[in-house]
Amino acid sequence: MPNYLTPGVYVEEVPSGTRSIQGVGTTTAAFVGRAPARDARLHEAVPVNGWAQFVKEFAPPGSPGTSLARAVYGFFENGGRRCFIVNIGDSESVIGDARKRQGVAVLEEVSEVAMVAAPGFTDAAAWDALLSHCEKMRDRIAILDAPEDVEEVERLTKVSTGAEGPGLRCRFSDQGYGAFYYPWFSTPDPLGDGKAMVNVPPSGHIAGIYARTDVTRGVHKAPANEVVRGAMRLVRDVTPEEQGELNQVGVNCIRYFPRGGIRVWGARTVADAASEWRYVNVRRLFNFVEESIALGTNWTVFEPNDPTLWKSIHRDVSAFLLRLWRDGALMGRTKEEAFFVQCDEQTNTQETIDAGQVIAVIGLAPVKPAEFIIFRIGQHAGGAEVEEVSNG
Repeated sequence: MPNYLTPGVYVEEVPSGTRSIQGVGTTTAAFVGRAPARDARLHEAVPVNGWAQFVKEFAPPGSPGTSLARAVYGFFENGGRRCFIVNIGDSESVIGDARKRQGVAVLEEVSEVAMVAAPGFTDAAAWDALLSHCEKMRDRIAILDAPEDVEEVERLTKVSTGAEGPGLRCRFSDQGYGAFYYPWFSTPDPLGDGKAMVNVPPSGHIAGIYARTDVTRGVHKAPANEVVRGAMRLVRDVTPEEQGELNQVGVNCIRYFPRGGIRVWGARTVADAASEWRYVNVRRLFNFVEESIALGTNWTVFEPNDPTLWKSIHRDVSAFLLRLWRDGALMGRTKEEAFFVQCDEQTNTQETIDAGQVIAVIGLAPVKPAEFIIFRIGQHAGGAEVEEVSNG
């Protein structure tokens, strides 16, 4: 308290105590692969903010096109704004050496990344490396490419168990840290004359759609029923019957519709079909919430572990989740239905206090996509009767 000696009017600034939790970014992608200039910035996580910068760094004039270059072009064409490039050069694997920070291991030091892809790498080892990386980091999701040449859809319904495994689909990720896309499509080669068509793995374009959807609708919106910009034709057309089988095993199909063009027509992760993590937007929403809360409450470390601190945590986290609910990210007619936060004497016992821990229990009701829209039409004396049912 200041010591006032002279009569007069004094103005004091009093801190409110509220510390707003800001949402972290979700639109930054990372691509691991072979750059057109094979020796450019090897095994570095290089930030790139546009196609022109990528060309300057990794594709000097006369460079041949690669899956990595085409994916990066598709990323920016579909709404991406920023990504990190890891050039593995002539290496045959994206796994690299974790001790030397090569391959996908380089990205462990980049907290900004929210999605990871290795365009064109379609073997079980590459899929496992990306999934294991995301499962370890817990703040990003892997976007996985199906093989280019898959004639038998039945092979995609089987899980790969290794390089010579029986199937052509990646392993399960229990908490849904990956999403698998099929098929490839044709686009003009961005490093060519603009006329030659090349087959492109979908992961780069899909990452751009993730970023575009996050900006226009929010991370809670499923990145599906979205046009794939730049895609001219599909390498293989998937029938509704085939997608019925693939969707159940976590293969997100890209399909052509006469009036809608080429669109992403799936929003599932590679978690089990019965898992609570089976939707891409649910997994990404929780990544966003967990990281935002962790960073936004960093000030609490080494504060006195008492009811004052618990109330502050409850207040700040509740305010953050309230904004998410109002933005449509959480399900519920009221905020009580959408989320809860508990940080009090029940969650913080004397034992946890003595151990230096503060425990807050948080529950969320995420919005899930309406995958199947069913119209039940029947006749009655006055004409047609329509009942609309949405089953998520």
